[in-house]
Amino acid sequence: MNKNVTAGVIIITTLILLACFAPYITRCDPLAVNMDEKLQGISSAHIMGTDQLGRDVFSRVLYGARTSISASFMVVGLCMSFGVLLGSIAGYFGGVADEIIMRIVDMIMAFPSFILPIAITGLLGPSVANIVLAMTLTSWVGYARMMRSSVLEVKNIDFVEAVTAMGSTKWNVMLHHIIPNAIHPLVVYAAFNASHTILAISGLSFIGLGAVPPTPEWGAMLKDAVNFIYTSPHLFIFPGIMIMLTVLSFNLIGDGLRDMMDPRLNKEIEL
Repeated sequence: MNKNVTAGVIIITTLILLACFAPYITRCDPLAVNMDEKLQGISSAHIMGTDQLGRDVFSRVLYGARTSISASFMVVGLCMSFGVLLGSIAGYFGGVADEIIMRIVDMIMAFPSFILPIAITGLLGPSVANIVLAMTLTSWVGYARMMRSSVLEVKNIDFVEAVTAMGSTKWNVMLHHIIPNAIHPLVVYAAFNASHTILAISGLSFIGLGAVPPTPEWGAMLKDAVNFIYTSPHLFIFPGIMIMLTVLSFNLIGDGLRDMMDPRLNKEIEL
């Protein structure tokens, strides 16, 4: 396996395991307020210190991983599902379906990538569920456009024409032969897009459109730390490191998968 993929998988797997076993790793309640211990630094009792309400930062970082990473996976999974289906229909069937789908894609892509999620989340109200909905409604278009391009290349290959000549229906050909052979570029795109999604989710939470307090979430933790950036830097350092590690892991996976799937890069490496 490519070393970048291995490193990325190790990092993201570690973060997921920390999130899953958070109740066993830390005994502190991430929501418990203790004003007597507010803004404490790193200590044996609180290895990442406490915030302005005396809550344990370490426990909030671990539980925040559940919110941030799961929301990112949901967005990428939903976007990829819609994008693959609609892009395949547009590329394989063509005609009116292609025109309608691609005009919708063009319309959504005409807006700056961060504006529509802000508008939708602002309209629906701040919550993680609304962030997932807003990001899904605006991010599937990249998958659809790439899938359509890939399907246009695959559908004219000889084996597809042979299967069609044997009497398979168009839907059967698309689902069982076109999509499995056209989806590979989207795997790489999804890995890179996951890193952008994490940043977008954290960014929306940072401006107050994400997780509702006191729900632990990395972007919301950074927002709460703004007023204490000089006096208590641990409040933004640790959530920032978690965001950085998550983005790094997805980028490493994307780089590695791209190198593995691109034969031209493999030849250059061999030379």
